[in-house]
Amino acid sequence: MSHATPVDAAPITWADFEKVLLVAGTVLRVEAFPEARRPAYKVWADFGPYGERKTSAQITNLYAPEDLVGRQIVAVINFPEKQIGPFKSQFLLTGAYTDEGVVVTTLERTVPNGARLG
Repeated sequence: MSHATPVDAAPITWADFEKVLLVAGTVLRVEAFPEARRPAYKVWADFGPYGERKTSAQITNLYAPEDLVGRQIVAVINFPEKQIGPFKSQFLLTGAYTDEGVVVTTLERTVPNGARLG
């Protein structure tokens, strides 16, 4: 399934949505992830009261590491940790799929790290 193809989404309830911990965080550092099967970065972010967490993200097509450091991103932080090769992913960096690559979800104004989206 292509990520760019529209699909019919089954309706969810507000209670379903409230289970997703979607929060703002600031990118602290980004490193290459040469062990990944597909080109990716290792990304560390500060989520305020939720602490610093790390993830792997396939966002190398549109971003250099220095483009991301200091930016506020939107992430899901309550998925279980996922082992990706030698690296443990602790959050899902959100973004929009395009033909050119993933466009990372960012905030147009600064908010406190850990602020919940809804």
